[in-house]
Amino acid sequence: MLKPGASVPDISLLDDSGKPISLTDFQGQRLIIYFYSRDNTSGCTNEALSIEAVRPELEELGYAIIGVSPDSVKSHINFKYKHSLGFKLLSDPDREMAKAFGVYGEKKMYGKTVMGIMRTTFVADEQGKIIKVYEKVKAAGHGQQLLSDLNS
Repeated sequence: MLKPGASVPDISLLDDSGKPISLTDFQGQRLIIYFYSRDNTSGCTNEALSIEAVRPELEELGYAIIGVSPDSVKSHINFKYKHSLGFKLLSDPDREMAKAFGVYGEKKMYGKTVMGIMRTTFVADEQGKIIKVYEKVKAAGHGQQLLSDLNS
């Protein structure tokens, strides 16, 4: 998994409008990149809504927000519309970005070991350097945790 001080990988994926977006497109801007496993699951929905609730304040602090999951562009469009999300969602069907960040691997689900996305959030500065990593994120309240930490 990438650690503070590492550079954000230069990977291009399709966003929720089908447009290619590269993380280097955000040079000069602070960035929050959060990885989640699937659209419209209870935990992932709670996390997205938690972040959306504080999005205006995070944007005021200069942060762009990006959610990344293996879901399709069409799934992201529906998820974003259904929950009125105001930030970009990137489609990572081959888990290329998740692997580059080190958040795809073995995890425990319902007592079984499975391969999947580990719920993780990265915060990067204006130069694309990771400054903070949240591992094993608790979905509920994550947005408020980000806002509180990044405000101080």
